[in-house]
Amino acid sequence: MSTPSRRLAAILGSLSLLLVACSGNGATTAPSVAAPTTAATTAASAAPATEAPPVAGGLLDKVMKAGKLVVSTDPNYAPQSFLKPDGTFEGFDIDVANEIGKRLGVKVEFATPSWDVITAGSWAGRWDISVGSMTITTAREEVLAFSSAYYFTPAQMTATTKSGITTLDALAGKTVCAGTATTYVDWMKGQLTSVSLGPVATPPAGITVKELPTDQECAQAIAAGQDVGQGFLSSSTTVDAAIENGTPIVKVGDPVFVEQLAASADKSGPDPSDFIAKVSKIIDDMHADGTLTAMSMKWFKADLTQKPA
Repeated sequence: MSTPSRRLAAILGSLSLLLVACSGNGATTAPSVAAPTTAATTAASAAPATEAPPVAGGLLDKVMKAGKLVVSTDPNYAPQSFLKPDGTFEGFDIDVANEIGKRLGVKVEFATPSWDVITAGSWAGRWDISVGSMTITTAREEVLAFSSAYYFTPAQMTATTKSGITTLDALAGKTVCAGTATTYVDWMKGQLTSVSLGPVATPPAGITVKELPTDQECAQAIAAGQDVGQGFLSSSTTVDAAIENGTPIVKVGDPVFVEQLAASADKSGPDPSDFIAKVSKIIDDMHADGTLTAMSMKWFKADLTQKPA
């Protein structure tokens, strides 16, 4: 072998020994190289999942394309909702509705159909949602889709001071006023199918129900000296407001049941499924961030947004 050949062999032998020493077991592996981290990749990993687009032709799709949310409300149901002399609305339900619209990114308009029309369903697109302190009941669930509950109220029986009645049982055989198509009428007639929280009291026997268009009108009639019966049944919020305004009534007994109150949409209209899911998420967020508590304290001077134990 010539001298250059001997040198080439020596070099090749050295390289072989070096490769064996580096591999340890004789196998060679390519070094791993970490992918570079960039601001773009960091942002992509941290970004939340994109929301699915609204269901085509559904209620959410309709509202977002219109840029407005039409809300049914009661113009005479303080402190939940009432129409001011200047034509604007105020109240707890009004604040809730406006906040839902704000978080949806649309403007809010109000409509004032009667309560029996709202609870019957078949709205024919005249309004999109009810934010009107509606109790969830099994009967209403047949025609309406409900959101998460945004607050909870006791149903409180009262008696007129003129009647001298001080116990619930003493209202047996008497006339009691309540708003038409309400859970209060259902309870007095033994027909309540509320998805209630806790026990539901048994109504006094033989009550005659005097129905007026709204609960508030019962309080106003009593305050005006009209004969609408010996008692008045409504939410504790309406009862407290009436007593504070000087209506001659007293609370009788403990609350007869507790209502969970929610927003609702018409099942017979555009598909409300993703709309109600979106509104429920907004309501849940309003619970979590304290918005609903602040609104409740403002209008009721108590936090009624926490589910009773």
